[in-house]
Amino acid sequence: MSERLQTLSGLAPTAKLPAYDRNQLKSGILHLGPGAFFRAHFAPFTDASLAAEGGDWGIEVASLRTADVADHLNEQNGLYTMLIRDTSGTTAQVIGPIRRAHVATRDPAGLLDRLEDPAIRIVSLTVTEKAYGMDTATGGLDLNHADVAADLANRHAPRGVIGYLVEGLSRRREKGIAPFTPLSCDNLPSNGAVLKRLVLDFAERVDPSLRQWIEANVPFPSTMVDRITPASTEATYQDAERLTGRQDLAAIETEPFTQWVIEDHFANGRPAWDKAGALMVTDVSAYEKMKLRMLNGAHSLLAYLGYIGGYEFIRDVMDDAALAALAYRHMHAAARTLDPVPGIDLDDYASELIARFANKAIAHRTYQIAMDGTQKLPQRLLEPASEALAHGDRAETYAIAVAAWMRYAIGEHGNGERYELRDPRAGEIAALIADVPRTGLAISAALFTLPGLFPAALTGHRAWTQDVADKLEILIQDDRLPLF
Repeated sequence: MSERLQTLSGLAPTAKLPAYDRNQLKSGILHLGPGAFFRAHFAPFTDASLAAEGGDWGIEVASLRTADVADHLNEQNGLYTMLIRDTSGTTAQVIGPIRRAHVATRDPAGLLDRLEDPAIRIVSLTVTEKAYGMDTATGGLDLNHADVAADLANRHAPRGVIGYLVEGLSRRREKGIAPFTPLSCDNLPSNGAVLKRLVLDFAERVDPSLRQWIEANVPFPSTMVDRITPASTEATYQDAERLTGRQDLAAIETEPFTQWVIEDHFANGRPAWDKAGALMVTDVSAYEKMKLRMLNGAHSLLAYLGYIGGYEFIRDVMDDAALAALAYRHMHAAARTLDPVPGIDLDDYASELIARFANKAIAHRTYQIAMDGTQKLPQRLLEPASEALAHGDRAETYAIAVAAWMRYAIGEHGNGERYELRDPRAGEIAALIADVPRTGLAISAALFTLPGLFPAALTGHRAWTQDVADKLEILIQDDRLPLF
């Protein structure tokens, strides 16, 4: 076993290295949630902007829960390897903007100190949809969310992302320090607006004058992010070591494609992300809706059908010509719900997505994509399905996707083997269907009553709900993916 990746000296010539002086970096960004997507998207864009334009926009990261990624990054002086895989081979790039990593559960006071530091001008986050503590029925705070409830009860010692942001902004206000810009990079529609709404809701409950100050002084730009990033495996670490000559326990892998659209509204500057290929716009909504409905919606469709059909990876699902054609058909159905997207040909975008899904070098597990379905379905499938029905479309591919999720929600393969749903509402789902006959009509009727998930435009559409029930019955009878 080779030594750890800790310096840039002596690395194998096959690895691309940071094209700037890391010693000149200062901490201007604090990122919450240093998972694989942050390391495959946000940090590489910042790395490229530093190479193109210079500057001192170093990144500190903080994990609100687990410590392993933060520990690996600290052991490696913030360096890690990004593998880019496609059918022509795998290349390695060492990413350099990270200066330090924190673990909130070990040192919550230390994280609050960083949020208060005037040097921190952007607080970005990739914490997944469920960490926001949003009530999907009201759009406001979910007061039953464990972190939200705990932070409202003890606002000065937060543990959740909204609590940390509000307490950090409160401290800056009290000391006359300019606010940071909260920058959501999670896969939510209007993620900046969602974050703002939750932060203001929380602030109103603890200090109405703080809410007024935040509303008047703090921008919450929305973003659209896109890069397929599978979970790292032993093969990731082996290839990173082979291509760099160093052991790297923070290595990640991703595809060549990357896209970032950002509303250009910051309180106190930003890196030159536009020099790295990010698109700076005044309104990101058209781009994010395109991505959520065409890419993510088709991804969820393939993940649920693929997982219950025994396919481990999306690339394997795409080997089934009928399923690949279904994904393409769904993308075009989703495109019909969109307004024109500046600079994008939606037919070309759909073809590009099909090629990305079929990339043999990317091992993206169907089970990984299937997790947290109740958090993902509304923006990916349920909202566009409602719009399609309102315009006279049958919304058939949406019915297939929802039926596939419902079949997955049963939590049992056709052979009786159980699996974990990995959904924050798994307990509610299990309770709803526990004593229900295993028929498409009975299971769908039960799951349609899951509070706050399905809009009335869908549950009240008799022909569409019957279509879901019929397709679910087919999947219950034969989960080896019969053709629809």
